[in-house]
Amino acid sequence: MQSSKSLYKQAVDISSEYLGPSAERFIGRQVANHLKKDPERLTKQDMPRLIEWVRVTFSLLTDDQELIESFVADLQTLSNTPSGKAQVPNAQSK
Repeated sequence: MQSSKSLYKQAVDISSEYLGPSAERFIGRQVANHLKKDPERLTKQDMPRLIEWVRVTFSLLTDDQELIESFVADLQTLSNTPSGKAQVPNAQSK
């Protein structure tokens, strides 16, 4: 059952549809590096920031905006995150 999995594992499951076997490493790094926490401690409150970092990072891998938005929309189902962009400090300023 999906709800018995940690939020992190659910995010990895969704990400695997887009990134294959790299999904766990990709999401784990986003959580550890940008949210500064253990991936297994991911909460619904973390999802807006995680989703924005996924959007930024995945955009470096593909120019396919439809694919990027599909990935983001799928992740948003984990927390009912609004479709508007969350603020990511300094994400675009480098």
